[in-house]
Amino acid sequence: MSTPAVINDMKYLYNCYMKEFIFAFVLSLMLNTTAYSEPKKIAILYDEVFLTHFTGENHPENAERLKAVVSDLRKNNELVPHLLWPPIKDIDKPILELVHDTNYIALVEKEVAAIQDGEITYLSTGDTVISKNSLSVAKKAVAAAINGIDGIMNDKYESAFVLSRPPGHHATTSRGMGFCIFNQAAIAARYVQDKYSLKNILIVDFDVHHGNGTQDIFYDDASVFYFSVHQHPLYPQTGRPEEIGFGNGLGYTLNVDMQKGAGDNEFQKVFAEKLVPIMDKFKPEFIIISAGFDSHSGDLLGGLEYTDKGYKQVANLLKKIAQKYASGRQIYILEGGYVPENISSSTQAILSVLKK
Repeated sequence: MSTPAVINDMKYLYNCYMKEFIFAFVLSLMLNTTAYSEPKKIAILYDEVFLTHFTGENHPENAERLKAVVSDLRKNNELVPHLLWPPIKDIDKPILELVHDTNYIALVEKEVAAIQDGEITYLSTGDTVISKNSLSVAKKAVAAAINGIDGIMNDKYESAFVLSRPPGHHATTSRGMGFCIFNQAAIAARYVQDKYSLKNILIVDFDVHHGNGTQDIFYDDASVFYFSVHQHPLYPQTGRPEEIGFGNGLGYTLNVDMQKGAGDNEFQKVFAEKLVPIMDKFKPEFIIISAGFDSHSGDLLGGLEYTDKGYKQVANLLKKIAQKYASGRQIYILEGGYVPENISSSTQAILSVLKK
């Protein structure tokens, strides 16, 4: 065989081999996309301004609650590739007015403006400590939730965790109470309905205390389902099982009492047996979780015995509901929790579920 013929044969074999190789490579990508996919992204909505809401010495709701979890997250090598830390854009007053009375907002503005540097006092509406920076911090906490909603709805990330303070779920339309000034979870629910035309919103609240403010805001509303699992008896003494909504909202509030000492098994069972069947009928389009870790074993203010394992189990269940009905859309918003180490470990347990 002549040299040119040999060369042509070699070129032919090489081309055939390369075609088969490329085909096999592309096929492997199609059949095993997980091996080449980008890690799921979770937004952590945090700003150092949250540390400037001063509540006085020895108050359980203090800046140390956030410092530990933020520090630990930045060092968690398994989570770091999945986490985004987007800047938080400020919001305008109309966002607050989605839920709160203009008179109440004006009252907060007036009372905070009268505070001197280093001074602390209480909102005239209840037992909520305020200081010079409290208004700007509370507005930034709402902004964090709104930014999280926008990012999820615009596919910038798949889910979000708001690490803000002060908490919000005790704040009603016209009253701040129980460490809370503005109700972030309630405002987020109204916002996602108003801007993105979603209808059915689920708010899950597993803080040790009942979120009386959130319940009150949506008590006669069939478009927002409020599900609360909390210790009884305990502040604010609301959230009895017979409180199930009113008018158009009848049947769209579900409260579950947990007795002191209840642990992970009871916690997970309540979600599996009570929430899941109802969501198969309600079919939420977005899930907002008021994540209070004062239900963790050893908390300063609660008497429940949940552990990181329990929060992880519930997060798995909520993720399945979100995937089934809400295109995976869910946002966690920090409420209570007064042992920094517990907040940190439980947050990481939940994030380990969201990243999968």
